[in-house]
Formats: sequence, C-alpha cells, structure tokens
Amino acid sequence: MRLSTTVYSGIKLKVLLGGAMAMAVAASYPSHCLLRIMRRPVSSPRKLHLLQNSLDLLQSPSSSKSNFNVHVGVPCRQLTFQVGSVDPRRRTRRIVRDFVPSWRSHHQAAGMTIGAKPLVKDGSLLVNGKVVLTGVPGNVVVSPVQSSDQSVFVGAEFDVAADRHVSTLGVLKGYNFLSLYRFKIWWMIPRVGKSGSEVQLETQLLLLEANEESALEDDDWEQKGDSTFYILFLPLLDGQFRATLQGSPENELQFCVESGDPGVQTSQVSEAVLVNYGDSPYQLMKDSIKLVEKHKGTFHHIDNKKVPVHLDWFGWCTWDAFYQNVTPQGIREGLESFSEGGVAPKFLIIDDGWQDTFNEFMKQGEPPKEGVQFATRLVDIKENSKFKVLTSDDYATFAEFISFLKERQGLKYVYVWHALVGYWGGLLPSSDVLKKYNPKLVYPVQSPGNCGNVRDVAMDSIEEYGLAVIDPEKIYDFYNDQHSYLASIGVDGVKVDVQNVIETVGSGYGGRVALSKGYQCALEESVAKNFKENNLICCMSHSSDNIYSSKKSATARASEDFMPSEPTLQTLHVASVAFNSLLLGEIVVPDWDMFHSVHSTADFHAACRAIGGCAVYVSDKPGTHDFKVLKKLVLPDGSILRARYAGRPTRDCLFKDPVMDGKSLLKIWNLNKLVGVVGVFNCQGAGNWPLMKNSTDFLVSLPAVLTARVSPTDVEFPEDAATENETGDFAVYAFNSGSLTRVPKAGSVEVSLAVLTCEIFAISPIQVFDDRIHFAPIGLIDMYNSGGAVEAVKAVSDPSGLVFKVKARGCGCFGAYSSKKPKSCKYDNKEADISYDSANGLVTVKLEGDCSTKDIDIAF
Repeated sequence: MRLSTTVYSGIKLKVLLGGAMAMAVAASYPSHCLLRIMRRPVSSPRKLHLLQNSLDLLQSPSSSKSNFNVHVGVPCRQLTFQVGSVDPRRRTRRIVRDFVPSWRSHHQAAGMTIGAKPLVKDGSLLVNGKVVLTGVPGNVVVSPVQSSDQSVFVGAEFDVAADRHVSTLGVLKGYNFLSLYRFKIWWMIPRVGKSGSEVQLETQLLLLEANEESALEDDDWEQKGDSTFYILFLPLLDGQFRATLQGSPENELQFCVESGDPGVQTSQVSEAVLVNYGDSPYQLMKDSIKLVEKHKGTFHHIDNKKVPVHLDWFGWCTWDAFYQNVTPQGIREGLESFSEGGVAPKFLIIDDGWQDTFNEFMKQGEPPKEGVQFATRLVDIKENSKFKVLTSDDYATFAEFISFLKERQGLKYVYVWHALVGYWGGLLPSSDVLKKYNPKLVYPVQSPGNCGNVRDVAMDSIEEYGLAVIDPEKIYDFYNDQHSYLASIGVDGVKVDVQNVIETVGSGYGGRVALSKGYQCALEESVAKNFKENNLICCMSHSSDNIYSSKKSATARASEDFMPSEPTLQTLHVASVAFNSLLLGEIVVPDWDMFHSVHSTADFHAACRAIGGCAVYVSDKPGTHDFKVLKKLVLPDGSILRARYAGRPTRDCLFKDPVMDGKSLLKIWNLNKLVGVVGVFNCQGAGNWPLMKNSTDFLVSLPAVLTARVSPTDVEFPEDAATENETGDFAVYAFNSGSLTRVPKAGSVEVSLAVLTCEIFAISPIQVFDDRIHFAPIGLIDMYNSGGAVEAVKAVSDPSGLVFKVKARGCGCFGAYSSKKPKSCKYDNKEADISYDSANGLVTVKLEGDCSTKDIDIAF
C-alpha cells in the first residue's frame, strides 16, 4: 500500500522502532513539501509483519506536529528517514528506507511486495507507483482481484460484438522484459526486449524488470541494497475467450481475445489479463498462478496435483531409437543392451508406431507428398499387427510382452503414446470399431496469431487433409475405452500428443476454450480412473487453452522435441525449457524430453536434466549408449536424484539472451532437500532463435570462452532448505572441476566455459557446532546433482566428541566440507575409510551396497 500526505516537519525525521509500536514526531515543514510515504512489509520465514496494513498520519495542514504509529511483529532497531527540501514544482518525494541488514534479508526472502493496486490515472497504468504504460485508451477496464491487495484484472470494452478483438493497453518503453510466446502452434520460446514493438504475437507471459523509487534526491543519501521489483502481465482465459499479448510497431502493448467460433461473440472482456508485481520473480509467479487458480477454478497449481510415479526413475523412449518402425523385438534388444551396461531403465515409453492406423492419401508406388503422413487416422483402439500376434517363446500377445518386460527386464512402468484425437488425423470415419464415437471430418482454421509466427508443416497438413474429431459428447467414452483396454494388458500410463490441435476446430462447438477444456477434462478423468497414479504426460500443449484447463495433469513437455540431427537446435532446446518453466513449472512438472547418451551434446543435455527437477529418459538405439554419462545421472537401482522444483534461470539471467547476445551464460538454479544447485551453460553461438535476425558481427566477435559468477544467492527460497546453526557461509563444489570453495552468502566463484560446455555447482550451507567445527554435506560427488543425495544432517555431542549424522541416499563417493579433519567415519554402523584434503576441507567416503538411505556418522 502507498500513502501520500502533506507533512509539515523539520529537516530530519527519526523513527524509533521498538517492541510492537513505534512513534514518529515531526516538527514544522514548509507547506510545499510533499512527503510520499512508501512502505512495504517485510516478511521472513518466521512470518514477521513490518508496518501495519493502514498507516494513519494524524495531522492537519495547520498543525505543527504530525504523529503516526507503526506496528511490528518483533522488537526492532532504529530506523532513520532522511528528508530534505524539494522543489515545489516536483510534487513527489522519496524516503530512504535504511533497513538494518537482517531486515533486508527477510525482505528479500519474503518475495511479494504489499503495496498499491495497479491503476490507470491520467492515461497511464501505474504499478507500485511506476508509470508502466502510457497512452492507455479509454476502453481499457481495470477491476480488482478478490483477496489480493496488489493485483488487478485488465479488460476492455468494444463498440461491437465479435469473436476476436485486439485492444491497445498502452505504450510500453524503458523496461527490460522477458516474454514467453508460441512461435509455433505447439510450442513456446522466450524473447527478451525493451519496448512494446518487440513483444511477439501469441505472447502468454510478459515479465518486466523495474526499479522502485526508494529515496529522496539528497546529496547525503547513498542507496543501499537492490530496489528492483518485477511486474507481471499474464493473459488468461476469460469465459469462452482466450487472451494473448502482442506488440505494435508504435511500441503499443496490445492484447488479443478470441473464441475461435464465429458464433461465440462478445463486446466486453473484464478478466483478460492479470497484472501483479513483487520483489521475487519466482514468488510472484507462484502467487499469481495460485491467485488465478483460486479465482478462475479452471485449473490447479502443481502443489495441488498428484505427481506421476515415473518421475523418480530412469526411462527409455522408443521414438528416436526406431521412430514408427518400433517392434517388440527392438524394444527387448534395447532394454537388454541397457542392462548389460549396468543402467537399466525403470520406465518405458512405447512411442508412435504401435497403433492400428490407415492413410487414404498415401498411394503404394508413389512418392509421399510432404506432410501427408499427418493425414493418417486411427482404425482401432487396440494395437497393430506388429504387437498383436508375437512369435517369441516368451510371449505371444501384447499383454504377455508387457508382463515379460516387467518381470524379466525389471521395468516398473510402461507408457504408450497416442494423440489427443486418437492419431494425427483423428479417427477413421469409416472404421466399424470407431463409428460409435461419431467422428466428424472438419477442416481446422488457425488463428491469425499462429499464422503470424512460424507455420508448422504438421498443422498445415492437418488443415489441408482435415481432422476427424471425436464427438465432444463421446470423447470420455473414447478415452475410457482405450485406457481401460490398455490398463487391462498391463500399460501404466499414456503420453498424449498433438493437444493444441483442438484450438483450431472450435467453430460450431462453443469455441476453442470450451472444446479444449472438454477434451482435457475427459482425458484427465479417464487417466485417473484407469491408471490410478495420474500417469499422464501431456505434449504439444503450450496453448493457454490447455494450460489453464489442467486440473489433474501434472507433467508436460516443456519445449519442442530434442532433435539429434539438428546441431543448431541444441542450445535453443535447453534455454527454451529453462525459461518456459517459469510459467509451466507452476502448473506441471516440466518434461525436458528425451536425449541421446551418445551425442556431441550428451553431457550438456544430461546436466540440464539432472538439475531440471524432471524425468530423465533417453532414446538411445539398442547397443548405442555412453554409460559414463548415464551413471552420472542414474543410481544402480535405476532411480535418479531429482531436485524439488522446476529448474529455472537465475534472477540475473532472466532479462538476458543466453543464445544470441554473445556474452551471457545461462545459469539454472534448483534446490534439493538441503543443498542448492546451479548449472551454468554456454549456449552462445550455436543456434538462432526463430523470428530473430542474426548478424555476422555476432558470430565473428563471439569469444571462445565466456565467464560468469555463481553465488549462493543464485539459489532461491533458501529458507526451504534451512538448517540449524548456519554460519552464513557456503561450501560450493564444482562437479566437473572438482574444486571446493568456501564463500560468504554474498560472495561468488568464477566459471569460464566454451560453447556447449557446462559446469554444475552444489551449494551447501555451512553449519557450526561447539564453536569449532564447521561442516556442510555436499552429496554424491560423482553424480551431476550431487546434493540430491543428502536427506538430513544433524550434530550430536557426547563425552567422546562431536558426531555429524548424515542421511544420504545411494552409493558411490560421498563428499562433505569440514573445517577440521574427522577422526573416523561409519555408515550403517560399519567402519569406513575416510579421506581429507586440508587444502580445501573436502571429506570423502566411499559408500558401498545398495541405493537405500544410509546413516553416515562422521566423528571429530
């Protein structure tokens, strides 16, 4: 909340804060001095509340003194505001908030800022007192968000009703921004910029970086701390309409709303775009999505969903290994070759190629026309002849084959692929088996936004040959029949592809939003009924029609496919997933897609997935594996060390282009139970973003090596992994170099990387016990995400000395930082050899046996 008032007082206003109340007494000021009180609550993990919700200035213009009360939740120290004389032509003043350091750390940890609601005043949109948009037209409508003190919905009124409207919100200039937009109908990618003209069609998230007015223009004032805050524009679903953002050549920020059905029209939208702001971009995203979840009721936040069981196990997908030529024999050979190398997958995705399909446009003996394969339609919900009658001595049917894979190959979960509409071209209308679902051939119509970016050959082909859609009244029956059959033969879940195609066929069905919601709901209900564990992977589903209709689906592909034969797309893939996870990671667990363990970028992709908080699976051909790479990802029992959140760019990377600016490295942060992790990746010079022009100068001047710094402050939400007796310093372990460095919280270490190389840092808070032993667990230092193995740590003191008790999962080389050499080590009550490097404090012990949680006792 922000309050402005005229205060007559002296040159210096000193506020003494103590106990639960503070009193400020001011003397006389010249009448032209306008004092703008800007206050923001500071909330720590202990839920402190600094400054009451309403701050009453008890004074009048004629009074010589002015009193106000400030309520706080804990005893506080002295706070001084410096106030100076101001030119009366400048009717604003700023106050220095000289918070003590402990307050500042609490303030940064809190995330959201409580202040004034965004509002339109004198033709400008103001957010937290800052002018964000100018030239706001009169048809723009701002309305409050229930239960929120600082966010609003933005909509507009139009002269006539229509199924599609474009409205200007105002002119956007002078802010660094990050946007996520659909460059193809299926997929989002990021774009950074500084003005409205750079906002692409089909933008689904716009995040601005702003600097808050925080001080008077006083010669004696020195700015302390970071005053940056973040402004979010989030286009939403508004009834039967979907909103997106876009820019104009005149730097106007516009929003577009469309129903996708000429019969569904409106002349007004009131909740098309959410505008919110806060100190932390990550907390801002989380709070905003939860706010919309509560208000709209059309989807759920990831915190309120059941996560699929396959995420914590290593997997194999058949797509790149076989494409549509997948067979039971090929699958068996692939699994056997993994097992021979000691890394056995525990979940399997049988991708496209198992279904019974037909393409009436492919003529035998004639070369296929480009894209005609996407006109193929589904004939039956059961498997095709390759999987129906099998000649192996071990199995004769698809069901027996799946049972064999689980019993003999050790698989825990088997998923199969299908499209949202059955297959790429829908259902075959002439199929006797599928007629009961009333398939109808329709011809998709893509929106102007899709057509204005990159057209996709698959979508264009479906548009040309038509899509045989399932009757919306029969869609649940179709899914339930298919899924119940699959479950009966031992299938545990499904990967459902081609989801965004539904937005193009909403005409006559109530529009794109209504039809997408109906399909999504039916799919989720069928999965919940038949597969029990919410075992669903959504794919090609980046439209907000799907995103904001997701009530149960809890994992989805976060970028375009991994394409092994396209060297210029590798860095784009990595950067896209990291940035897209800012939005997707609040609603689903982002899926980074498969990769190849034998590939020029294998280590690069493996490292990303290790810290992505995601499933880890490959699509190696049988016999083509790099087990050195795989064993840094996968424990001997097939489990992985999965971090707790979606891996996202660090705060200092959000508004930089890690692919094409020629200077920025991509840093991705995550957090395990106790240990933070930051991966650093050089994505420069190996690819170009779609719809962006590259220059020859960029490639010529690109340095061979780029440098960045990694700090403990790169890891967000440290309170989620807080331990007792922390010193404020951190042990920072670099996976590839093996270096261990002790750094203060605000300190950093330097890393230099060539193109398509990376480094991963485990960042562990150092604890102190008995005022003499400083200790921090690192984890399994032979694994990319070392800290994922650490589950708990505590210190126990007895007459024989001090013992650090660590719980760690897995086996291999366990590492920790210690300021002194330990006397001995045991795990699971067995003596173990321990080594100590006095130069950097690295303690290591070899953990043998299975991958269960081990109790490690390190004695001093």
